[in-house]
Amino acid sequence: MSRLAAGVVLVTAQEPPLDPDDPHAPGGEDAGMTATAFMSVSLDPPLVLVSLRTGSRMDDLLDEQPLWAVSVLADHQRQIAGRFAMKGRVSDRLLFADLACDRGEVSGAPLIPDALATLECRTEQRVEAGDHTLVIGRVLTARVPSAEGGPLLYYRGRYRHLG
Repeated sequence: MSRLAAGVVLVTAQEPPLDPDDPHAPGGEDAGMTATAFMSVSLDPPLVLVSLRTGSRMDDLLDEQPLWAVSVLADHQRQIAGRFAMKGRVSDRLLFADLACDRGEVSGAPLIPDALATLECRTEQRVEAGDHTLVIGRVLTARVPSAEGGPLLYYRGRYRHLG
């Protein structure tokens, strides 16, 4: 499968508040992960799919938080992809600390402001598939914040760009 080039996205979500019944309770921490197993599933209704390692932090979070977001990374955003893909990485709080992000108006999740595209999603279905969970989300918002640059790709174990 390393011979199949894939686009690179940053999947993000915000933990739900500790007390969901209190409208003034602060939201939880932001979480993010780099993914290459992301695809469009349907145009009508608009659905996308992301594959998450079962039991990962993001899998656990999206099991309780139905709202999440995706930033489609541009070729100049390799550092962001690497930051959120590190094994044994530091906490998500530190990963987001110096990263400029916008907040999704529906999900509240961090979005990369100069990504090629951003989507906010609501989980419609979760499918167990081997050691991964396929999360199918309905696209609630879609934007194209930047038309600059090409897509960041992952091929043969390395980040690449077109050209």
